[in-house]
Amino acid sequence: MSQENMTSNEEVETDDPTNDEMLLETDVTAGLSGSTAGDARAVVEARDVNVFYNDDQALQNIDLAIPEKQVTALIGPSGCGKSTFLRCINRMNDLIDAARVEGELLLDGKNVYDNDVDPVALRRRVGMVFQHPNPFPKSIYDNVAYGLKIQGKTDNMDEKVENALKAAALWEEVKDRLDESGLELSGGQQQRLCIARAIAVDPEVILMDEPASALDPVATSQIEDLIEELSEKYTVIIVTHNMQQAARISDKTAVFLTGGELVEFDDTNKIFENPESQRVEDYITGKFG
Repeated sequence: MSQENMTSNEEVETDDPTNDEMLLETDVTAGLSGSTAGDARAVVEARDVNVFYNDDQALQNIDLAIPEKQVTALIGPSGCGKSTFLRCINRMNDLIDAARVEGELLLDGKNVYDNDVDPVALRRRVGMVFQHPNPFPKSIYDNVAYGLKIQGKTDNMDEKVENALKAAALWEEVKDRLDESGLELSGGQQQRLCIARAIAVDPEVILMDEPASALDPVATSQIEDLIEELSEKYTVIIVTHNMQQAARISDKTAVFLTGGELVEFDDTNKIFENPESQRVEDYITGKFG
């Protein structure tokens, strides 16, 4: 996509940045301890975040505290800034020349946009799963082991690969075919392989951008079950256009509406059953959006 087409009304796709640059190290844990989001500690916190693509504003004054080890869903109509916000968390927007981020976005109390933060090292702590499965043209084993090898974490490699595949609910399906190409798996299996690859390096936060939108209902159900299981260990933030999916799997829901506004953020049951904002109620009930 050309920069000319990158506007606030469009979601900008980027490729997985995993490469040899992951050898770089930077401590992004220094700073204040996390604040709270409800009863849970906030792992990710946005403070007056604004995002621009050239002169077009994609997000406006976002304030949001995302709790640890829960599933937070970001919902809203196309072009409202959901994916843009998601990409701010691990600085994927750095890969877009037209993008500019203002405000603070904290991970464990540390602003990830501080000059001393290496975005490549940040992405080790904040893994990402994309809308379309993107396994590497490598074996199933090497897909999962890739990040571990890049980081030099080669001790007990077989065990780490197995544990990641088990955590992604894929081990039983592939344990006898680890040398086969990841590209030979079904769409749902490929997405779970990408999840295994993301969690193999033991991140703190997992970002998911429409992870089931390209999958059939059976594979979607498997991904949803997996997301709920992952939230026992990881903080999961998911963008979805499927409001029923958000209602099924998330603990918290943030509603973004046209213009890049975060209109409401609350417990998922509250958002869907008794929202504070009339605009949110209209969106949830299908009156607009």
